[in-house]
Amino acid sequence: MRKHQLIATCASGIEGIVGEELTRLGYETNVENGRVRFEGTDYDIARTNYWLRTADRIKINIAEFEAKSFESLYDQIYPLDWEEYLPLNAEFPVRARSHESALYSLSDLQSISKKAVVDKLKDVYQKQGFLPETGAQFPLEVAIRKDKVLVTLDTTGPSLFKRGYRTEAGDAPIKENMAAALILLTNWKPHMPLHDPVCGSGTIPLEAALIGHNIAPGYNRKFLFETWPFFEQSTLELVKEEAEDVADYDIELDITGTDIDHRMIESSITNARGAGLMQSVNFKQMQLSDFTTTKENGVMIANPPYGERLDDDERVHDLYRQMGEIFGPLETWSKYILTSNLDFERYYGERATKKRKLYNGRLRTDYFQFWATK
Repeated sequence: MRKHQLIATCASGIEGIVGEELTRLGYETNVENGRVRFEGTDYDIARTNYWLRTADRIKINIAEFEAKSFESLYDQIYPLDWEEYLPLNAEFPVRARSHESALYSLSDLQSISKKAVVDKLKDVYQKQGFLPETGAQFPLEVAIRKDKVLVTLDTTGPSLFKRGYRTEAGDAPIKENMAAALILLTNWKPHMPLHDPVCGSGTIPLEAALIGHNIAPGYNRKFLFETWPFFEQSTLELVKEEAEDVADYDIELDITGTDIDHRMIESSITNARGAGLMQSVNFKQMQLSDFTTTKENGVMIANPPYGERLDDDERVHDLYRQMGEIFGPLETWSKYILTSNLDFERYYGERATKKRKLYNGRLRTDYFQFWATK
């Protein structure tokens, strides 16, 4: 199989986690802001799409070069070996991004880049007139930062956070890959209790169950590369077979999720059923003040309302105070709470052991970590 230069894109702040995932899968990596570079074959495209829990997309790095004029851009895109990826009938939309560069008109970047690819394919395939673009889709991106051009081909399609199991969602659901990142940033191991006291539609507990059973997050969905003529379906079947061999369906997990809203619990149960995890997670309607436990050495992970999602800021502050009163005495438990409210510690009543800046979508948040003291 031919080798590709590959890029796993991700939310700002979790590049290190994506890099660690790739390292555990056996790849040598180069971690950068918002992405991790690695090398692989078609097999590795399938494998990383199937296995990465915290990335957004897997892209093929087609080329990198410097361009300060549209002529230079065209001249460097045209000679690339587009026929190695794009068949005659390929549909190839071109997206452009620009930051701090001489070339900043996105519409011009898109049209000139597209023209360069079209002209090259016409010459290679000896085609007159328009290209049909009736076949499989090959989304291209031309991203320019400080005049450095990066041309990529998306292999994923809909973002990797779309696992395929979540059919129900709340008003402000956390994405599945961010939920996985929150779990991987804790000290939780599958033999330990895990509880989400504001579980919403159940994303954090369900992602924990997938991790606990070592189930590949892509097991329940399709990927764009599967539609490409040069991709052999037997390659993906091999990846699926390997994933099935390492999944541990017999391990007993102690994962719970509660929420004050019965509709959210119903959504969580629906999503658990869609994920095939009904026996792995226990969801229950419960208000926070009713939570008690005799379990020890557990992990609490919460993504409570930030204030941006509710008109009543004081209501949110009361929730944070209640969290501190209820969670504080659990000395053998570690608690991890994500919020954009930088005054969270003041209302919670305790200074965090550690804080980590993360972006939940475009929203800057902090992940407040209160480690067990016993």
